[in-house]
Amino acid sequence: MVIQLKQSNKLESKLYNKILSFSRNKLFYTTLNLEDSFQNRIYLIFLHTSFIFIKSGISDKKTQNTEFNQRLFDFIFTKIDDNMREIGYGDTIVNKNMKFLIKNFYNILLNCENYNKKNFDDKNLFLNKYLATNCNKNNNNNKDLVGYFDKYQTFCLDLTRDKVLKGELNFNNMNI
Repeated sequence: MVIQLKQSNKLESKLYNKILSFSRNKLFYTTLNLEDSFQNRIYLIFLHTSFIFIKSGISDKKTQNTEFNQRLFDFIFTKIDDNMREIGYGDTIVNKNMKFLIKNFYNILLNCENYNKKNFDDKNLFLNKYLATNCNKNNNNNKDLVGYFDKYQTFCLDLTRDKVLKGELNFNNMNI
C-alpha cells in the first residue's frame, strides 16, 4: 500500500510539474503580456489543469480517473498552500485565500467545460476575468491568449489517458 501511494504521488507530482512549467512559460509574460504575479500563475495552473480534468472526465468515468483527479486536486492545493506559507502568509490569510481559490478553480473548471462552445468574445472575457495583463486592464482583444487556450484545449482532447497519468504532456505549440 505504501509503495502504491508513493508511486501515485510521483504521478501527480510529475503532472503537476508539467502543468507548472506551462504556467511559467515566458510566452505568457512577454508575448501575451500577462502580469508576472503569484495570482496569474495560480490561475494559469487552474486553466491548464481544468482542461486535463475535463479530458479525463470525458474519456473515462472510471473510479480510477476520479481518484487520480482527486489526488491531483489535493496535490495542487497542498502546493499552493505551501507556497503561500513560504511567502509569509499567516494561517488566517492562507485559509481565507484557499477557500477563495477553490471556489475560483471550480468556476474556471465549469467555464472550461463549455470553452469550445464559446465565441471569441466570451472566451476573451472569461480569460480576462482571471488573468491580469501588464498593460491596460481593459485589454479586451487578446486574440493570442484565446488562440493559445484554443490550441491547448484541442491538445488536451487528443491526449490518451496513459499520457495524462504519466504526465507526458508535450504541448510544444507555444508559439502563437
